[in-house]
Amino acid sequence: MLEMIYNPKYSEKGPVKMLFVGIIYASLSLLLVHWFFSSDPELSKASGMIVVTFCVMFSILFMYFLIRQEEKEDEEVEGILGVWKVHSDAIYAFMWLFLGFVIAFSFWYIVLQDSNLLNFQLQTYCRINSPGNIELCVKNSGFPEENITGAFGNGSRFISILQNNVYVMIFTLVFSLIFGAGAIFILAWNASVIAAAIGIFTQYKLSDIPIGVLRYMIHGFPEIAAYFVTALAGGIFGVGILRNGFRNRKTIRILENVIILLFIALVILILAALMEVYITPMLF
Repeated sequence: MLEMIYNPKYSEKGPVKMLFVGIIYASLSLLLVHWFFSSDPELSKASGMIVVTFCVMFSILFMYFLIRQEEKEDEEVEGILGVWKVHSDAIYAFMWLFLGFVIAFSFWYIVLQDSNLLNFQLQTYCRINSPGNIELCVKNSGFPEENITGAFGNGSRFISILQNNVYVMIFTLVFSLIFGAGAIFILAWNASVIAAAIGIFTQYKLSDIPIGVLRYMIHGFPEIAAYFVTALAGGIFGVGILRNGFRNRKTIRILENVIILLFIALVILILAALMEVYITPMLF
């Protein structure tokens, strides 16, 4: 029924509309969990994961249709420019969907003032930014990020961030190979973690959400784009194998294009890590 809002078959042709799809689905996910699970003493402890699960359930058809369409187009192109030209619309659609997730998660997380809604995400944020004292970080989560982050040198921080991002990239690739469209789980999870970070950065003020989104999207957009490219590569390869088998010429071409996509994703991740370490701190 929700697919009537916007037909998944047309998501590549109207990528900007995916922003509103993301806002609607993420809003529904958070609100449903808040209304139906916040009063349950046991289920409320897993609210952060249930929110992401609902978001994945709502969004998985878009991921499926986009991957299937991209695999068909991938059989006819070759070279970096050709691969990027064919798949750029799908990547833009994913990015708009992701931005919709971030905006809706951030808005309702702050409005509802329910710390359980993104409880696992908050712990993940603190594990990355304050690994030496996660409990204190969670306890003081109402303070700006600068008060709880650890002191790393730029070089060490760059290596640490890039290493973590490459791990996520590998996990995204494996997830998309095994589950195909299931890679949307990782992307929805990352959007919810960023929303928790925005809540901390803005000290839970609605008026500061735009600056919070900007603060994390400067490096977050290219970083997430790299994960989308990776998810697309894994999904295309999986669908290509199912359609053509292992020995078909089309499969070889698809494999070459998958390698190109993964190379593009790695380059984007390196650029995103450099931006996070050297550019974002200069602006915020």
